Amino acid sequence: MLWRRFGEYPLVDAYRISCSSFLGFIFALHQHPMQHNSSTRIAVVTYLIGIITANILASIFGPVATPYIAFTLIGLDLSLRDFLQLRLQPMHLLGLIGIGGMLSYIAVPEAGIIAVASATAFIVASMIDWLVFSMLKRCAWLVRANLSNVAGAILDSAVFVTVAFGFLWEAMLLQFAAKVAGGFLWSLVLTRLVR
Repeated sequence: MLWRRFGEYPLVDAYRISCSSFLGFIFALHQHPMQHNSSTRIAVVTYLIGIITANILASIFGPVATPYIAFTLIGLDLSLRDFLQLRLQPMHLLGLIGIGGMLSYIAVPEAGIIAVASATAFIVASMIDWLVFSMLKRCAWLVRANLSNVAGAILDSAVFVTVAFGFLWEAMLLQFAAKVAGGFLWSLVLTRLVR
């Protein structure tokens, strides 16, 4: 009767799965202490709280607030993802992106399309950010972080705005600029932690 339970309570089951995945992820970090100091654990929690907070605020305030959310919270998430790529094993980072995507949807499921848009944009942007950051291994931290943030911000803005609100060029450009500017400032803050 497992299929029936999932069909009757999909959000409860998704919440349980994401909580157990998150707890498993934290346990895995604890088991592999290499490079996983307190700053890494704080970055993981901040990364996930940032995306959840962004979704809640976007669902409450709508498209008017998204440039501010993009500057502060999405810029933070893009830069933290780069920082965590230096600290986590690839499978841990992939798991974290998956958990972030699930939490993006679960945070505000009643927001419907905004939750779907956010989860989709988060996963797509994180993966392209990861790819670009990986390709720039020989570059300095600020170059790697900001070029990958630009790539992630392009996709995040295009996917989120188009899925959530329709094709709005002005909103996409404004969000893109806010994410890149916010990501740049957050990458400067994180520079002190990158060794």
